[in-house]
Amino acid sequence: MAPQSANSSSSLWDLLRKLFARFTSSPPITPPVDNLIEPVKIISSRVLLVVYDPVMDPGTGTKLSTMMKWNRPGDLVSAFIQDILQASHGMARYQVVERIELDELPTQVDGFTYTPQNYLSVINNNQPAHTPPMADYNAILSRLDIGGRITKREIDEVWLFAFPYAGFYESTMAGAGAFWCNAPPITKTANNARRFVIMGFSYERGVGEMLESFGHRAESILERTFSKCSEATNLFAKFTRYDKKNPGLAEVGNIHFAPNSTRDYDWNNQRMVLSACDDWYNFPNFKGVKKMVNAAEWGRGDIRAHHTWWLKHLPHVAGRTSGVHNNWWQYIANPNNVPS
Repeated sequence: MAPQSANSSSSLWDLLRKLFARFTSSPPITPPVDNLIEPVKIISSRVLLVVYDPVMDPGTGTKLSTMMKWNRPGDLVSAFIQDILQASHGMARYQVVERIELDELPTQVDGFTYTPQNYLSVINNNQPAHTPPMADYNAILSRLDIGGRITKREIDEVWLFAFPYAGFYESTMAGAGAFWCNAPPITKTANNARRFVIMGFSYERGVGEMLESFGHRAESILERTFSKCSEATNLFAKFTRYDKKNPGLAEVGNIHFAPNSTRDYDWNNQRMVLSACDDWYNFPNFKGVKKMVNAAEWGRGDIRAHHTWWLKHLPHVAGRTSGVHNNWWQYIANPNNVPS
């Protein structure tokens, strides 16, 4: 048999390539182009603050926060906004443009609503909490016309303030193309062209817990931002290394694990480990800076101190690296900047 000609071989290859293309929608891989001079973009976000603080005693008008001697939401919000401003090096600037205070307990996803009496029974461990435990987000969005206000750019995100068993996620996302943000995205919101985050805070807790919720939001958004990067170019994966998982290669760690942590929330560990955490202040021009660190570096177990320390290390400078902005706050504070 005569050997196959070059032309027939080329034709066969073209046919196979066309057939294969019918079974894949993956676009050709284009190498990322770095831009080292693109300026940083400050993100200014307008916040709708919704506070659930029901009257528990109609005779005196005493609200839940006062009855339980919990924190004042306004104080928490002011401190939190200031912490984020400082931790982001001025890159994330939040402004509460409206506060809505509701004299009620949130309705749960199955239609159940606590009364003041049975809520107090739950909080005092005299009866079990209601299940399923989640609030009806779609009812809240509809009632307050949040989707419409997002579309009109009156607001950019929503902060819900409540109490234990209110049924709010620490954070979640809504809108077209919404993705996992430490919780599943809110369904039935795809008609809204803009993505937006809904934070769930509790005035029974402190600013440190608010920063933890925000930190998990940052982790989710940055994981999505870097999801299409190769292992070699996934800088967020590098950022989150800690010694237990990556012996001898610790960087900054994650919200639950400091560089030397051996378990979740282990922020007061005195064990010394080698870490490149401070080299992130040189990003993107790493200089190989490493030092021995322990809990003294991030507040000796204080939740607020650790979380602000972690957030301060996030890149916040001009340019792009492997196609990703060197100011990661552009994604954290505005998920619409995350590629689809």
